[in-house]
Amino acid sequence: MAPTVVRFDTTPNPNALKCVLDAAITDAPRSYFKPEQATEAADALAISLFALPGVTNVLIHSDWITVCKSPDASWSTIKQGVRDVLRQAGSHGD
Repeated sequence: MAPTVVRFDTTPNPNALKCVLDAAITDAPRSYFKPEQATEAADALAISLFALPGVTNVLIHSDWITVCKSPDASWSTIKQGVRDVLRQAGSHGD
């Protein structure tokens, strides 16, 4: 079953949002500051998150993900995108 977002927490950075999940998704934290890093690491979850319009960097922790966005990107669009990415990842057994 795919982990789902329990809540979105704001951070001191207005362009960063913490997505708290209902289950652990990794044993080892990882972060990427550009899509190429996720691609080089073959990190399917991070690659999918970077595919969301406006996402600029990603931190994946045990049971939360922080995404950062460009100032002009919409949080509502990114929030729905994160939910969709997690649902898709769960359906593929990732």
